[in-house]
Amino acid sequence: MNVEFINPFIKTTAEVISTMAFIEPAAGKPYRKKDQSAGGDVSGLIGLVGEKITGSFAISFTESCIRKIVSNMLEEEIDEVNQDILDAVGEITNMISGGVRAKLQEMGHNFKMATPSVISGKSHAISHITEGPVIIIPFDTEKGPFFIEACLNEKKKDK
Repeated sequence: MNVEFINPFIKTTAEVISTMAFIEPAAGKPYRKKDQSAGGDVSGLIGLVGEKITGSFAISFTESCIRKIVSNMLEEEIDEVNQDILDAVGEITNMISGGVRAKLQEMGHNFKMATPSVISGKSHAISHITEGPVIIIPFDTEKGPFFIEACLNEKKKDK
């Protein structure tokens, strides 16, 4: 994956979480994913397809983190993973991928997004739609971590 793709994911994720949930997440050092295990308990996954880029994006929240984010968004205390949480993860995934898409378009990379899928449960897996390296960026919040995963590949040019 081209490293220039990472910054739009980091910036957009911080912007969305800060704006929607009034939480300032701190990004950690990106690293390469070694298996399909999700870092959190509730994850959103969305496919991205374009002329030059294909891939997918995922965000995976620990339960304590996503409960706080959604509680702040809805202005009411959420004490368990419920339909409100699952819906919010889908919407957060959509907002982040839309923001990333806009930033990548400014760099000359146009693509379309699929509808996000939401997966929940302890020890679930995230399978990206393309082969290639998956980069994880961990984020820390006052209520625990969450992780974003990006697997974007530039299509080979025909000779």
